[in-house]
Amino acid sequence: MYPVERQQKIMEIVRTQQVVKHSELTEALQISMETLRRDIQILVQQGLIEKFYGGIREVAQSLTETLIEQRMIHQLDEKIAIARECAKLIHEGDCIFLDSGSSTFQIAKFIRNMKNVTVITNSLPIAIELLHTSVEIILMGGKVRHSEKSIVAYDFLLQYDQLNISKAFICTSGISLKNGLSDFSFEEVLTRRNIVRIAQTIYVVADHTKFERDVAIKICSMSEVDYFITDAGLNDAIFKQYKHEGINVQRVGSV
Repeated sequence: MYPVERQQKIMEIVRTQQVVKHSELTEALQISMETLRRDIQILVQQGLIEKFYGGIREVAQSLTETLIEQRMIHQLDEKIAIARECAKLIHEGDCIFLDSGSSTFQIAKFIRNMKNVTVITNSLPIAIELLHTSVEIILMGGKVRHSEKSIVAYDFLLQYDQLNISKAFICTSGISLKNGLSDFSFEEVLTRRNIVRIAQTIYVVADHTKFERDVAIKICSMSEVDYFITDAGLNDAIFKQYKHEGINVQRVGSV
């Protein structure tokens, strides 16, 4: 069994029982205490669990969506590194989609001085960031989602099939080999599903804490994404497993 598969099993047990003793995990997985400690350390670094004497439990915040203001400063250095790499993929004449999210907001900062670039977005912070630049902005029409500072588009206000998006940069709260991409808001998910359907190339931008994590609502399968761009914090076991499965994942920054 690959380490990432063991770690998935550990998370399944933790989510079912909420609190689990080390001895229960070694018995259930038929592994040594030393192997278990290595897996636990990786899951702690990803922010998925927390340790207590003799056992582990799931970190409560991983079950709920945090406010956009909180995410803007969480893993900020990693998000800046990801955004810098994404900006290199954007060229003159491109029509791109920048999703609502803290990672894509950082991309907007790197393209402020670009010419002849069109940005389609449902993010109010991104639109404001690019307001006094030469970047063409198309802001989706719909209902404002206050907690996310995003606009939830409706089909009768926006005809997706008329958009000619060459590159879409998508955010997500969860990524897993088994279940694909997932997020908390059904309205946000609907927008992302439509963008995934029509855009020529799909880039998922997500820091390492989002990997091997499932949340409420599925966005799409792994096969519908062209590239994943994350930071150097993604541990080797997960990175190698994704590569083994043919997933195009890139770590940026110092590994």
